[in-house]
Amino acid sequence: MHDISLGRPLKGTPVIMLINDLDIRVVDKTTGELLRVLTLDPTRRYQPRFKKTTDPNP
Repeated sequence: MHDISLGRPLKGTPVIMLINDLDIRVVDKTTGELLRVLTLDPTRRYQPRFKKTTDPNP
């Protein structure tokens, strides 16, 4: 079981998850809007919205 963050403004929004192996797309069930695209990291339970960068000049 994994937790995928979408953010507080989307809390309670009905979604459809399209899953192909570790690639996931989260779509708003009502509008069809693509809300999030991610590659699941199976070593982590919680999947953060943003990757941390080590580049000092992003």
